[in-house]
Amino acid sequence: MNLAAGNFLIPNGTFFVCLAIFVIVFLVIRTMVVPPILKVLEDREALVAKTAEDNRAAAASYEDADTGYRAALKEARADATGIRDQARAEGNEQLSEAKKRATAEADAAIAKTAEQLKAEGERAAETARRDVDSLSAVLASRVLGTNVSPSSESAAYESTGTVK
Repeated sequence: MNLAAGNFLIPNGTFFVCLAIFVIVFLVIRTMVVPPILKVLEDREALVAKTAEDNRAAAASYEDADTGYRAALKEARADATGIRDQARAEGNEQLSEAKKRATAEADAAIAKTAEQLKAEGERAAETARRDVDSLSAVLASRVLGTNVSPSSESAAYESTGTVK
């Protein structure tokens, strides 16, 4: 045994005891420690995969919602444009109607005023004709020095409006 004690290549009993302890610890770790760690890692990996899938689904849902939003916005803008155009058309129509009414009222007022002016002009002309006859008789009487009265010719002028 002397030979075995000096040579480190020849195994002694401590090597086998250490080897047995190593195998026992290895088996205990492999059966008691590794499975829960692997389970936690698998659960974490599943959770990461589920989160990635949820992110993809959320992105797709966002894209769908964004597309719907853009379509609704486009439709709303088209509706607003239609309403604005319709309001402009109605406004223009009301404006033209108001212009027509104002023109008609102005024409009626002008016609009424023209009639009144014509009537006043005729009354003024009649008054002037009557006054002209008497004034001309008075003027002729003063110029001639004799009494001149309005003639029948002026009476005829008054009834027809023309001189005979």
